[in-house]
Amino acid sequence: MKKGFKLSFLVLALVFAMGMVLVGCGDDTTEEPTNEETPEGSEETSDEADQVLRLNFASEPPTIDPGLASDSTSGGIVKSAFEGLTRLNPETNEYEPSAAEDIQVSDDLLTYTFTIRENNWTNGDPVTAHDFEYAWKRALDPATAADYAYQLYYLKNGAAANAGDVSLDEVGVKALDDKTLEVTLENPTPYFLELTAFYTYMPVNKSIVEANENWANDASDLYATNGPFKLAKWEHGSEVELVKNEDYWDADAVKLQTINFSMIEDESTELAMYDNGDLDWAGAPFSALPTDAMAPLKDSGDLITQEIAGVYWYKFNTEIAPFDNEKMREAFSYAINRQEIIDYIAQGNQKPAMGAVPLSMPLNTDGYFDPTVEEAQKLFDEALAEMGLSSADELPPIVLNFNTSEGHQKIAQAIQEQWNQAFGIEVTLENVEWGVYIDKLHAGDYQIG
Repeated sequence: MKKGFKLSFLVLALVFAMGMVLVGCGDDTTEEPTNEETPEGSEETSDEADQVLRLNFASEPPTIDPGLASDSTSGGIVKSAFEGLTRLNPETNEYEPSAAEDIQVSDDLLTYTFTIRENNWTNGDPVTAHDFEYAWKRALDPATAADYAYQLYYLKNGAAANAGDVSLDEVGVKALDDKTLEVTLENPTPYFLELTAFYTYMPVNKSIVEANENWANDASDLYATNGPFKLAKWEHGSEVELVKNEDYWDADAVKLQTINFSMIEDESTELAMYDNGDLDWAGAPFSALPTDAMAPLKDSGDLITQEIAGVYWYKFNTEIAPFDNEKMREAFSYAINRQEIIDYIAQGNQKPAMGAVPLSMPLNTDGYFDPTVEEAQKLFDEALAEMGLSSADELPPIVLNFNTSEGHQKIAQAIQEQWNQAFGIEVTLENVEWGVYIDKLHAGDYQIG
């Protein structure tokens, strides 16, 4: 496949607004790419018929179960292999029918009736409305402990069922027959049809999941999917391979035959693989480019930036000291020099984020606050007084958690130094691989993450 773009996410609220960084040779056309570049010493060949896309995950996907996925790595596989009732048009970013061929909405905007399209799971079973009902209620079931269960709170009694206050039978989703799914919402939700394109709303094969709780752990016949690709290989810690699902209802629109995901943690190695022709894409959304490469790529003119709707931020655990104190949280936020991080570490033309809403979004109110170190120090002293502490030395140990990445590490080191300079405190940095990191955050086993 022709080399396309190198991308990097170095994207904090409250630190700085995320920009998507693209590097390499590419254009704005939709022409199908061909393999026009080969590694030095190899013969020029064409895989136009094969259409293989080679990407990289920085780490092992924590899960490839649509109901349990809550990160971009897992989502990359799920969104390729499964399909929701709707999908987002890549040109307009608006919803269009997908697994549902027809959608009817009641006048009060509370009841949606979906007619399920004729399509089969990769094991040959027909996709039915029952699979959607089962998948949504499974994600809401407290026993499932799905991190994204709240995505389904728009359903009538969705939140109550997830809290265990009502039965799952009272949730507003019901298969009237094999091809008709009736959905009742808690309140009118103008963006509900866009939500049904998200992976928490994707179906799972009811018979397979009920028969084997480990159905999504490997590339076996148990892993039945209903989308454009199917899972052909999962060598844990090494490689994931997706191949085109020839039985998919819209298979003619799928031009790629294979998607290969390597699992290379080191960003410099990933970039070298791209340069050698071993990857077609390096960086975001599944990993990042090495920060030391950003300035040379910018100087060479190979760096292209594009605003996206996102921010890079740290979150405080508000249930444990010292960040159960609001002024302490404010002090730590105010003491971060966002522009310095952009200029010397991220180097991707990002913008300082002064609020949680990305600057690229219409609802953003630019400049929620304009922090200074002096204000941060004043808030820090007030927080100590409220906590009954006479000095910073009496604070509990402060630990900053991040997942393994050169970019995350350099940002963390910079902020560690900024907090030391502002407050005279020592902050311990702790990094772990992605899956463990996600588990720690969801379990509340962190101070700052």
